[in-house]
Amino acid sequence: MQRNFPTWGKFQFTGRMAGYSMEKLRKDLVAGITVGMVAIPLALAFAIASGATPEQGIYTAVIAGALIAIFGGSHVQIGGPTGAFVPLLFSIMMTYGYDNLLIAGMLAGLFLIFMGLTGMGALIKFIPRPVTVGFTAGIAVIIFFGQVDTFLGLQGVVKHKDFIDNVIELSKHVDTVQWSSITVALVCLVCLLFSHKLVPAVPGPLVGIVVSTIFAHVVFGGNVETIGSKFGQLSGGLPSFHWPSVTLDQIQNMVGPALTIAALGSIESLLSCVVADGMTGKRHDSNRELIGQGIANMVTPLFGGIPATGAIARTATNIRSGGATPVAALVHSLTVFLLILVFAPFVAQVPLVSMSPILMRVAWNMSDRKEFVHLLRTTRSDMAVLIVTFALTVIFDLTIAVGIGMIIAAALFINGMSESLAIRKVLPEGPDEKLAPEAVTPIHDCPQIAIYTIDGALFFGAAAIFEKTLTESIQSKPKVLILRMGHVPMMDATGEMVLEDIVHNFRKRGGRILISGIMPQPEELLRKSGLYESIGEEHFFKRTGAAITSALNHIDRHRCVGCPHNAFYECSQLSRVGSIHIKGSIPTEQPANPSLVQEKA
Repeated sequence: MQRNFPTWGKFQFTGRMAGYSMEKLRKDLVAGITVGMVAIPLALAFAIASGATPEQGIYTAVIAGALIAIFGGSHVQIGGPTGAFVPLLFSIMMTYGYDNLLIAGMLAGLFLIFMGLTGMGALIKFIPRPVTVGFTAGIAVIIFFGQVDTFLGLQGVVKHKDFIDNVIELSKHVDTVQWSSITVALVCLVCLLFSHKLVPAVPGPLVGIVVSTIFAHVVFGGNVETIGSKFGQLSGGLPSFHWPSVTLDQIQNMVGPALTIAALGSIESLLSCVVADGMTGKRHDSNRELIGQGIANMVTPLFGGIPATGAIARTATNIRSGGATPVAALVHSLTVFLLILVFAPFVAQVPLVSMSPILMRVAWNMSDRKEFVHLLRTTRSDMAVLIVTFALTVIFDLTIAVGIGMIIAAALFINGMSESLAIRKVLPEGPDEKLAPEAVTPIHDCPQIAIYTIDGALFFGAAAIFEKTLTESIQSKPKVLILRMGHVPMMDATGEMVLEDIVHNFRKRGGRILISGIMPQPEELLRKSGLYESIGEEHFFKRTGAAITSALNHIDRHRCVGCPHNAFYECSQLSRVGSIHIKGSIPTEQPANPSLVQEKA
């Protein structure tokens, strides 16, 4: 039987913790301890790969993980250092140094909080999938190749900022391979791949580190470089508060890197939340998540941590282990801290080469190979965006890749939307038929009334097509121009301006414009701009049939006498001499085509 926690006085759990029980606490404890054990080797590996120290990775997992749990918008999000940040942080560290990286992290936190407060969390969903898959796959390639020198034990390799330079550097030192490093790395890799079959309760990275460490010390003694020999002994204590010295020049220099950190962090954390929502059936709060991420990234650098974000793999592990509330993430942070506190001397003995298989597997998993191949088989535009974003991420950097990827995606989308705008001249196909473009032929077309169906968004990308088509119609000098706008869901300022020019030019020629079926957004825009009032409310109709009836009352009846086109139901009367009074209106006992009167625009 489920026991709920008692209340003290008027206190009770609300919001995300409403209905919290002992059973949920038990599950959160198990999940938090499990994901905490997973987080330790990953935090160490990501920090070292980013150019930071192992302690800085641990501090990030502990502090950022706790703050994201408390202030974030997801019930189950696990935050900390991630693989997606590795190339970016390494590049910033190489270019600006560690102190400036901390400043960039704090500025990124401010940007994230601003994004959350201004409701920009929802905008992340507008990033095209080819862009996210492209830069994620590019990051995976950089991480994977960045570990080749460690895996092979290459000597004298100098790390560079650019991927191509690093590949050239590797080729220069291929002859310095150390088989001891390869052997230890392979032992760790085998544990990662197969330990779940033998000890499914223990995380693979933890098994890999423990087994490879023991193997290295038994077989190779002190001949394999360790975390301790590289970075010294881990402190194993609480991080100390340190306010970095900040100047205006540093802030100005770090704005660009900080924006990149904020952009990547927001994308990564919200993607993690979406994955978590799919696994739990719950909904996260995007804007609150960004605020939580911002707070974590502002505070963590003050204790020596590096930028953090939501970790998809650790969040999924948390959910699969039974974690259902932020308590699990808090337990995860506490577990990381306590284990390092106790086992810091052991961590110092871990071979550095044991980190490389862990990072390589992370890169392999984050590459999203199936989705990459799937997008290559879709449209040419998606394939182009994917390949360009991927290549630019690898060759240059994430900022350039995402920026150009978004520009190309937007340009291709605008081009596609402009081509999707259809403007067709239409007429009734018969007495009881609806309007159709097939009815318009050289021998069946009204010289006085031109009717056009507009289908698609009327925005800046399509405005030129709209203007060209209708301007050509005006050249034929009809008396009335009917625009059927029942399928125009959106109009922007450029579309409104072009429509205003068409109305002005058509009126200068003595013509009359009627609009039928206009939708709410275009109507609201026309009212705000004053064009609705300029056209005249009496020239707007809900139905095209009513617009045609009005148009027939404003044509030159003399031109109808003897006209062979018979474009409308009423033409048989208008073309007969003496059948109606030329200067009169259409008799009320002979209404316009009934099918058109009933037709929706």
